[in-house]
Amino acid sequence: MTWSKGTVIEKLATQRDEPRQHPNENGEQILTKKKSVPSQQRSNKSLIPAAVLVPLVNRKDEITVLLTKRTDHLNNHAGQISFPGGQMDQNDRSPEHTALRETEEEIGLTGQLIEVVGHLNDYVVGTGFLVSPIIGFIEPPFHLVPHENEVAEVFEAPLYFITHPDNFEHHTRKINGIERSFVAIQWNDRLIWGATAGILRDLSHRLWSDVE
Repeated sequence: MTWSKGTVIEKLATQRDEPRQHPNENGEQILTKKKSVPSQQRSNKSLIPAAVLVPLVNRKDEITVLLTKRTDHLNNHAGQISFPGGQMDQNDRSPEHTALRETEEEIGLTGQLIEVVGHLNDYVVGTGFLVSPIIGFIEPPFHLVPHENEVAEVFEAPLYFITHPDNFEHHTRKINGIERSFVAIQWNDRLIWGATAGILRDLSHRLWSDVE
């Protein structure tokens, strides 16, 4: 089974206003105490507004998700796999504007090449950010220019695989002597975890909720 662009857009539209399950509904703590929250909680002034783009590439054979690997010297989430995005600036008109601006800055992909088709639940990150995930389709071919100071690698992973419910694994890790559990996706030699895995799990709920 593979997803088509039309099916993805239809599922996002159908479930746009439905509440999502908590990403750690089995009771585990996410590694850095992240959780997903409804969009109406954006007014929480203790959190810093941010946005990411969830880029879906409409390849001929299948839809893929474009991901980046952050450089190892960054202050936050160094070396992790992530979506392009960042903190909202004062001049940003909306989370969509932030996600598109940051995507161009990080990987050189302009907003004119991205068709925004929806959004997911906001996501609270342990470092104090309230992240709005924006979903956008990209039609090949396109040319990327990764920001060498921020992006170590850009790659694509199959949408089917990294959103399939069976591929979300539970991992544990000791942090400051305390064992924490978190959800992750292992794709080839890459471990996708943290906020990226949480956002993908929200997308998974929307795509797979009515699939037997």
